[in-house]
Amino acid sequence: MTESSQQRAAEKLRDFRLPAFAEHVGIEVLEAESDRVVGRIVVGPQHSNGRDRVHGGAIMSLADTLGAIGTILNLPAGAATTTIESKTNFLAAGRGPHLVAEATPLHIGRNTMVWQTTVRDGDNRRVAVVTQTQLVIIPDQRQPGG
Repeated sequence: MTESSQQRAAEKLRDFRLPAFAEHVGIEVLEAESDRVVGRIVVGPQHSNGRDRVHGGAIMSLADTLGAIGTILNLPAGAATTTIESKTNFLAAGRGPHLVAEATPLHIGRNTMVWQTTVRDGDNRRVAVVTQTQLVIIPDQRQPGG
């Protein structure tokens, strides 16, 4: 990553605020650069699937949030993003005091970005791998009546 892209990512991150749902779930961003985003959830009873394991929705929320942050850090000025596809492979039951996830880009394009997030539990076991596609939404710059 070039120094200028690191600076742009840092500027975007300063203005970034987690969505209310991500805050509600308890997602914390630990590191965020244009080519790597790391975050975690401190696991509590609200994250349980009812059998002392982390609910799949909490795992997917963590991954989706980190992939979206990575996309935001790579967006051109004025653009927005939304997830258009997400696939999760659950590999083990999530347990322990926290989940830690790392998102890295597989593709950073003009119209879409694809991020892969690996989620690990407190024992550093791989719990899930999530691949998501983010749509890059460029505002229409055409003048009215043009």
